[in-house]
Amino acid sequence: MPVPVRHASLAVLAGSALLLSGCAGDASEEGGGGDALVVYNAQHEELTQEWAEAFTEETGIEVVLRNGDDSELGNQLVQEGAASKADVFLTENSPAMSLVEEAGLFAPVDEKTLALVPEAYRPASGDWTGIAARSTVLVYNPDLISEAELPASLLDLAEPEWEGRWGAAPAKADFQAIVSAVLETQGEEGASAWLEGMAQNATEYRNNIVTMKAVNAGEVPVGIIYHYYWYRDQDAAAEDSGNTKLHYFGNQDPGAFVSVSGGGVLNNAQHPAEAQQFLAFIAGEQGQKILGEGYSFEYPVASGIPAKAELPPLESLNAPVIDPSTLNGPRVIDLMTEAGLL
Repeated sequence: MPVPVRHASLAVLAGSALLLSGCAGDASEEGGGGDALVVYNAQHEELTQEWAEAFTEETGIEVVLRNGDDSELGNQLVQEGAASKADVFLTENSPAMSLVEEAGLFAPVDEKTLALVPEAYRPASGDWTGIAARSTVLVYNPDLISEAELPASLLDLAEPEWEGRWGAAPAKADFQAIVSAVLETQGEEGASAWLEGMAQNATEYRNNIVTMKAVNAGEVPVGIIYHYYWYRDQDAAAEDSGNTKLHYFGNQDPGAFVSVSGGGVLNNAQHPAEAQQFLAFIAGEQGQKILGEGYSFEYPVASGIPAKAELPPLESLNAPVIDPSTLNGPRVIDLMTEAGLL
């Protein structure tokens, strides 16, 4: 058995990815009915609210958001099945989309919408599509570690020399998506070995922001997060990132994984035409501009809309090539639980 992962002062609810609780638990009770389009939303609430308001202004179609996290809402949709009141499902990461797809709950996305999104950012099945993307990065404190001392690969962080020297948020869907990329690129044996090394070496934090704060404060030299948390903070007062820099792994390393946020229409949607219209709006020019020009610092993936100038171009990241529908969230949960990380 691996030595349990170090816990930071802010503890996590390790089983949160498996629970059907919180605001999402009310979705099936409150959602549906009338003329409103019901969106089960695991994407950032502020961003989706902007999308919904702009869509309503353009079309007159009311949108009701039921907010939760990726795993929570994905599992809830599977539990609800054909009885769900959801018309659309939006996520931050793709494993929850794959879970719902494998349950046979998505209707095919309209071909015109799929044509807006490059093939690299949508599943081959066409049952859902990418709507945004975020890159895995290593945030580091140059007062504690030099650039020359940084790991060449995410996989290196499982080596003994990294014990107690890095942080992450394993209980969050964000990090579990990264582990999905490790599983896809390294196989089950490789992923299991890496997770055992992580359990030995890493300090566990509540989320990406707390991880970044810990690196900034010098608690650990490096941490694994998604890029946009750092850029958002830098765009503000840099209060939580002022002592840090970012490192991009590149080289198609698992640490260069680009996580695709997904959008799909439920095959039992009460408003199927409007749901397809909403998804087309998000992937279209106006929706992607809201994403690319807004607060989020995530990457647009459709309609040729560029990201903010501060970000390295998405095509320059040299991410591993992975069909997002192959990322296996349930198996990742099993492997992380076996390693003592959940």
